[in-house]
Amino acid sequence: MTGAPPQAEQVEERIMIHANALLIGAAGVLLRGPSGAGKSGLCLELIHLAQGQGLFARLIGDDRVALVRRHGRLLARPHPAIAGAIEERGRGVLPAEFEPAGVLRCLIDLCGERDEPPPRYPPEEGAEADLCGVTLPRLAADAREAGAARRILSFIHQFVAF
Repeated sequence: MTGAPPQAEQVEERIMIHANALLIGAAGVLLRGPSGAGKSGLCLELIHLAQGQGLFARLIGDDRVALVRRHGRLLARPHPAIAGAIEERGRGVLPAEFEPAGVLRCLIDLCGERDEPPPRYPPEEGAEADLCGVTLPRLAADAREAGAARRILSFIHQFVAF
């Protein structure tokens, strides 16, 4: 008997969502948005752009991602049925190198073609989002805008040390 109080068991919250997740450096990035918002294409473009800058960048999951809260952090994992695959519009589902998990550091919410575009100057109250009890920096974006991947990569750099 050590005299120390017993550790409270860490309660995990686990959900499966329609989203993409990727790693840039050690930073997990979650891309959310409606079907057709450009999540997969943007994911591929971000990976290519980051690798071009000499950063480690790899897919975690395409289309369906499991989120697990553990020890105050949010982990993303691919859906087991589609791990290691990503859809590229016009080419179909392709094999892709992937990581089995990553700690999410930020969230990108993509608008759909029927949604209003993100505001030019985002309101302060929308700068964060809560997922499974974990607060993440958040950016609203339109993947179809010219330079979207470059702006999103800049956002990721702003919050995450590589």
